[in-house]
Amino acid sequence: MFFFPFKDDNPTKSIPIISYIIIAICCLIYLFQASLSQSEEFILIKTYGATPTLLTNQTFNYWFSSISSMFLHGGVMHLGGNLLYLWIFGDNVEDEFGRFKFVIFYILCGIGAVIAQILFNTESNVPMIGASGAIAGTLGAYIVLYPKAKIFVFAWIVIFVKLLKIPAFIVISVWIGLQVMNVFDQGVSGVAYSAHIGGFICGVLLTPFFKKKETKIFAQKVEKSYISENVNNLNNDNSLKHIPKFGKNKKTKNNFWDL
Repeated sequence: MFFFPFKDDNPTKSIPIISYIIIAICCLIYLFQASLSQSEEFILIKTYGATPTLLTNQTFNYWFSSISSMFLHGGVMHLGGNLLYLWIFGDNVEDEFGRFKFVIFYILCGIGAVIAQILFNTESNVPMIGASGAIAGTLGAYIVLYPKAKIFVFAWIVIFVKLLKIPAFIVISVWIGLQVMNVFDQGVSGVAYSAHIGGFICGVLLTPFFKKKETKIFAQKVEKSYISENVNNLNNDNSLKHIPKFGKNKKTKNNFWDL
């Protein structure tokens, strides 16, 4: 059984510039990583990855790694999986928070993920890298803001392949459920499931404080329209329809950070 979300049916009012910048930075840093020798990359990850024992015992010297670790990745699949989720879910969260608040929110969720990993295994000397903790926080915000938004999912069940359109709260609940189920396996798998859980919890808890005042939580606005009525329209749709619409709902302030 294999489920793979690849698109949401939830247009935005503005260009998600911060999400695009994060994606670009992560890609550029990964290209830099790929240009290094194995020993050089090891030193880079050891220095800028978040190592629980170093952050616990030498916090002042290694505090920066709780942020720098968010931009390092261990492989193409690691990078691609993280950035796909940011591409699908990040634009709407950025739209509701505003750009400046989204930057702060993203960093706080990433730090929360690192803290969760430290609490799980304080003595670990394995550096944690990846944007998944911060992106897990974005998923937490999305489920609070848009529980009923539709997510297109590629489903492969034995010999059957289908495209499904599933509410966000189901897709994200399944995802976080898998993290919880596997949390005690992370030493073997090498995946920091506790960091994902910590980032997700931070996202859920912080969203009410970062959202715009007029935005309701746990309830889709009645006037909210969706692009596609059913999955059969997917082939006729632009596959990147979650990219913001232009010319709609012009802002009253010409402020890049949308305070």
